[in-house]
Amino acid sequence: MNYCKKCFYHNEHPLKITFNDGICSGCLIHNEKYKIDWSQKQDKLKKILRPYQKINPNGFNCIVPVSGAKDSFFIVDYVKNKLGMRPLLVSYNIHYNSQIGLRNLAHIKNIFSLPHLVKTVDPKVIKKITKFTFKKFGSIYWHCIAGQTAYPVQVAVNFNIPLIIWGAHQGIDQVGMFSHHDEVEMNRRYRKDHDLFGYEAEDISLLSNISIKDLDPFIYPSDKNIDKLGLKGIYLNNYIFWDSRKQNELMIKKYNLFSNKIQRTFETYENVDSNHYTGIHDYLKLLKHGYSIITDNVNREIRLKRLNKETGNYLINKYENKPIKDLELFKNWLNVDTKTINYVFSKFRNKKFWQKDLKKWILKKGSNNKIFEEKIDKNFEKKFIINNNLKIKKIKNKLFLRGWSD
Repeated sequence: MNYCKKCFYHNEHPLKITFNDGICSGCLIHNEKYKIDWSQKQDKLKKILRPYQKINPNGFNCIVPVSGAKDSFFIVDYVKNKLGMRPLLVSYNIHYNSQIGLRNLAHIKNIFSLPHLVKTVDPKVIKKITKFTFKKFGSIYWHCIAGQTAYPVQVAVNFNIPLIIWGAHQGIDQVGMFSHHDEVEMNRRYRKDHDLFGYEAEDISLLSNISIKDLDPFIYPSDKNIDKLGLKGIYLNNYIFWDSRKQNELMIKKYNLFSNKIQRTFETYENVDSNHYTGIHDYLKLLKHGYSIITDNVNREIRLKRLNKETGNYLINKYENKPIKDLELFKNWLNVDTKTINYVFSKFRNKKFWQKDLKKWILKKGSNNKIFEEKIDKNFEKKFIINNNLKIKKIKNKLFLRGWSD
């Protein structure tokens, strides 16, 4: 197993990362950012949006999918205040909601005075789907990704809104599957192959005892309906220099976006809306693919020239094997026992990345696990802002928006 000379991704990355002279495609495509004339790109974006400026009878001219974390505040601020668009906000309820995430989600529609549609699927159906995907794919997030990518398109078709504006395309920003110059748009194929493990909702119905009616919220609209509408889905990171950390820190200062310390990483901005994303979900990722969210966060900071490799190595070693804190919460919610959890962990532990040492599983390290002769900055993670002064009452076993609270 070989690693990139610049970052910590290896050549077995699930998104088919490629290498050229020892440097991964993610780092190579990231370097485009320093050569692109972004003012020209933004002018091009404005030109693309001109045909969509007209407000439709429902009062909108685009859709912006939002959550209680990631880059939602920045995207809405940019789309409404910089681009002058009138977006309809849409969200899929992930059912793993943290209270800070719910507060951010409520805050975003109030700050920007925009209508907001939320899709909440029956919790019994969500648990049925999650039990199946957890055992079949080692994933508790299939329903989240399927819902977050299908619901905005469903709303677009139903409300006759021909434009969806997303934030960053993972295939560009993380692994360099596409160039910024490709100006790739949303499509069914990428969603199925890379987000949903190759399984659409219709496939899940055939493989399980879950009815197609229960899976209807996760079904992507037909090509016929999409083509009839002329639906276009664009990604902002094709047109502006994307730096999620800077963007979130700006939103904290500008709109009091809430941030918080989360599991298994130093990052305090992304994924604060979920109790499980950096917990059990991230641990499953480590078992299956040999890296976790701490590697994603370190690589982003290295590429943006804020972190040296020695400090990155220190942070990965510090966080990668941290115990997960949300296991009991997840077990109680899904009503599964420890034996089932351990069975799934064992089933999806990839021997390509793991080896046994004195009856203990340890992660194999490849050619990049070495000393890089740079000074370790042990104060690096203190630079991330924690803005969580929300007075939260601890409410035991209650549901928020029919989603689980912490």
